[in-house]
Amino acid sequence: MIGPNGVGKSNLLEAVELLSSLRSHRSNRNQDLIFWDEDQALLTAITDDEEKHALELNRKGGRKAYKNEKLLNRQIDLIGPLRSVGFSSLDLDLIRGEPSLRRNWLDRIVQQLEPIYSDLIVRFNRLLRQRSQLWRNLNLEGGQARDNLLDAFDIQMALVSTRIHRRRSRILNRLLPLALLWQKHLSGDIEKLNIIYLPGSKLEGEESELLWRQMIESELLAMRPDEAKTGSCRIGPHRDDVLFLINGVEARRFASAGQQRTIVLALKLAELELMKNLHGKSPILLLDDVLAELDTKRQLLLLDAVGQEHQCLISATHLEAFEGDWIRDSQIMKLDSLN
Repeated sequence: MIGPNGVGKSNLLEAVELLSSLRSHRSNRNQDLIFWDEDQALLTAITDDEEKHALELNRKGGRKAYKNEKLLNRQIDLIGPLRSVGFSSLDLDLIRGEPSLRRNWLDRIVQQLEPIYSDLIVRFNRLLRQRSQLWRNLNLEGGQARDNLLDAFDIQMALVSTRIHRRRSRILNRLLPLALLWQKHLSGDIEKLNIIYLPGSKLEGEESELLWRQMIESELLAMRPDEAKTGSCRIGPHRDDVLFLINGVEARRFASAGQQRTIVLALKLAELELMKNLHGKSPILLLDDVLAELDTKRQLLLLDAVGQEHQCLISATHLEAFEGDWIRDSQIMKLDSLN
């Protein structure tokens, strides 16, 4: 898609992202995804198996999901037939940006592979809010009543936290060997990538739901005196981070801008390959005005790697800066301003 800034190119790609993952990399609020003077937005798509998918966004009343015009009891049932991997200029901050960017990146991958994961995130965020509200409202100095309430919260938070930690850790373990190979390819076999999961809870030993849950419960109990002062919980997946190393050196601090972009490319290509390997079907690659951020070499490496195996939707303001035979083989749609 070619067109000037502000014409709606990113909106079209965001619509595909929403229908495939129920998430937007830009905002979590329905209000931000609807025209200012409208109360509702409707996204529809027809997949290659002739199924019609629709997502209704309401300024008041939340979202509704439909498949073949039938209202779904669970929105997550919309995820599956349509999967995508998005790559925008915002992703270029994945390495050097805030930990929340890396958590959101992980969550988007896990959710498309395990749609039920979104329920875990919702449950954890609700528990986190309720726990903070408990400290603010009860204002108890101690006693059995407060301890009983906190014990109940700790049991639930430890369980949900463990399941989120396990899924994030697993997806990184699956992604690492693919990303490592892509990094070597994109760097000319001179850069070795390593990815280390930094959980926001103290998790020791091999993965075990029972062991990790007990460890988190103990940690939450030990942190209560500090929580009583601050009212905030500092234990759990909301404190997770991911560390990227290039040749053993922390990429966030020491890698060049070009190396950081290469890491992001490797991660996105690894996502594509992982989803295809697990589901036997290639996801859609969404490139939102990002090719202009890459030099010619990286542009060609990315597009050649995608090749004929993936459907790719690209937005850009012009074609002059791009090179390669892929332009000749692409379908180009020009968008003009409505003004």
